[in-house]
Amino acid sequence: MRFDLPLWCGRALTLTAAMMVSLAVIPGATLAAEDFGPVAPLKFDAKKAKLGKRLFYDVRLSGDSAISCATCHNPEKGFADGLPLSKAYPGSEGFRNSPTLINTAAKNIWHHDGRQGTNLNDVTREMITETYILNMDMRIMQERIKQDPVYVKMFADAGYGEPSNGSVRKAIPEFLKTLISRGAPFDAGKMSKAAQAGFALFKGKAGCAQCHSGPRFSDDSAHNTGVPENPDIWSDPRRHVTFVTFAMFQGIENYMNIRRDPGAYIRWKKADGSGIGTFITPTLRELKQTAPYMHNGMLKTLKDVVAFYNAGGGVDPNKDPALKPLGLSDKEQANLVAFLEALTGDPLTGPEFVWPEKIPANYKPIENWLEVKN
Repeated sequence: MRFDLPLWCGRALTLTAAMMVSLAVIPGATLAAEDFGPVAPLKFDAKKAKLGKRLFYDVRLSGDSAISCATCHNPEKGFADGLPLSKAYPGSEGFRNSPTLINTAAKNIWHHDGRQGTNLNDVTREMITETYILNMDMRIMQERIKQDPVYVKMFADAGYGEPSNGSVRKAIPEFLKTLISRGAPFDAGKMSKAAQAGFALFKGKAGCAQCHSGPRFSDDSAHNTGVPENPDIWSDPRRHVTFVTFAMFQGIENYMNIRRDPGAYIRWKKADGSGIGTFITPTLRELKQTAPYMHNGMLKTLKDVVAFYNAGGGVDPNKDPALKPLGLSDKEQANLVAFLEALTGDPLTGPEFVWPEKIPANYKPIENWLEVKN
């Protein structure tokens, strides 16, 4: 199939199932609270996780030591970044919204398009080496790490021996295992009456639970809900060049002229093009910390998200036909928002891990700010 779309399609057509929130509306049986959560904690090695944590915040893992994993995954933003579209390697900008990393180690498919479904080791490698992300030659990264005596000791203490590329790709996922949702009113049985009413709507009239199921509130499947395109991707040359680089690498034809994000189409490339504009159902955990929403940050608030689905989603030729106007009253929509907010806890207070002090905006790796406290 040739993926040709005229230039005006970016605004005339709209997109899909969502980066941060997509409330699908497929009528079905009501589910019980125990069908959803809480998210079970994961076992991890404390020494390996501590090493992975230091690597996560270290700008030396990027080509010019300008950014780190935490640049786009800030703990104060629910391990997202609070921007509609993410930052990227200096000289470029991102074309998708940064997803939360909380509970990411409990998943088996990653990215908004689901292009990786093997393990977090492979995801970590892509994030480090991709030109528009950290843009690091892992051979150089290994030598940088070997020159840091703190790292040399931490790698040895963690049982990895001397610092190596493979161990970096193991240690960061070990740290990610510690990022598990904790303390949400939903999990603690402390939801307000409005949130309880919203939960009933979520499972029933609104139909959200048909796609947002399980402890993470995601079916990990691709859907199209008609989310409008973010025009900044096409008007900002730094974002467009990032998109073009990505699309070329993923084998999308006519990538210089298309004006929409193909989404999960890149993974399955269905001959009829039906996968264009589908995105993996996002988690609904930690939503109060991770605005704006959708894969491209086009909806600013949870109120906007609920209103979007109450109207039946957006306009797209590939939109899921099950998406229909819901007919929720203003009060029902407010109750649904209250429930979504009740899925946010404080994941930074877990007993297993003590978090570092706030990282200064002008930090440099030579200033020893990376010392992580126990």
